[in-house]
Amino acid sequence: VQLVESGGGSVQAGGSPRLSCAASGYTYSSNCMGWFRQAPGKEREGVATIYTGGTITYYADSVKGRFTISQDNGKDTLYLQMNSLEPEDTAMYHCAADSSSRLYHTCDYYLTHSTALDAWGQGTLVTVSL
Repeated sequence: VQLVESGGGSVQAGGSPRLSCAASGYTYSSNCMGWFRQAPGKEREGVATIYTGGTITYYADSVKGRFTISQDNGKDTLYLQMNSLEPEDTAMYHCAADSSSRLYHTCDYYLTHSTALDAWGQGTLVTVSL
């Protein structure tokens, strides 16, 4: 199983970058996948999750209305469109997946139980400056 993130970098507050996560090595459809972030000195935080077999999405309150998680099933790729970025959004962003396709939980479960996901990417750093 391999997850490879891209699209991070340095952006100014208010910017709108899009992160991508290319998945391979497992059956992409009918899984929970998500984006998670960890800022320096802070615990990992769930940002958004999605059911890859449909369109159900879940968001952390801190990003609701600003970030959008989406996917391209034909490309086995997950996206995170980030709008209205704030310095507080500065973090390493990781995508993660439940590669088992057994759907033990609804995907919102993983926002607060990220350790239950078994596949993780290396992460892409997003730095937001004023």
